[in-house]
Amino acid sequence: MEYPALFSPDLEKGGFVVTFPDFGWGVTQGDSAQEAMEMAADLLHILIADRIEKQEALPRIQKRRRARYRLVRLPALEAAKALLYSEWLRSGIRKAELARRMGIPKSNIDRLFDLRHRSRLDHIDAAFRALHKELPISVRNAA
Repeated sequence: MEYPALFSPDLEKGGFVVTFPDFGWGVTQGDSAQEAMEMAADLLHILIADRIEKQEALPRIQKRRRARYRLVRLPALEAAKALLYSEWLRSGIRKAELARRMGIPKSNIDRLFDLRHRSRLDHIDAAFRALHKELPISVRNAA
């Protein structure tokens, strides 16, 4: 799961100002491109966690083609949780129903969606299966 971030040069202070147009709010900055990317990753985590907490849909990822856009991705476990949350929301079932299908307490479902909680991958996989979905795992060359 990766979203395009707009890296705009900060002409007054130097460095970069970073925004995520797909979310419509949130801004961060960094004194270097690397620091701006690290800050952007933190901001993306916050933006997605906020949507999950409010039970709002995650925005569709729009392709951006200008050179000032860079893709910012969530770590693998957080990406799996965000994808699980999106699939659950799309399914239209209640958390209690998902918990029933998985044979776990309803309170555990909130932990599966919480980006800060260190859920086990087998639990996330079980939740996808309860939604009649599959969590694909793949490896690709790093950029």
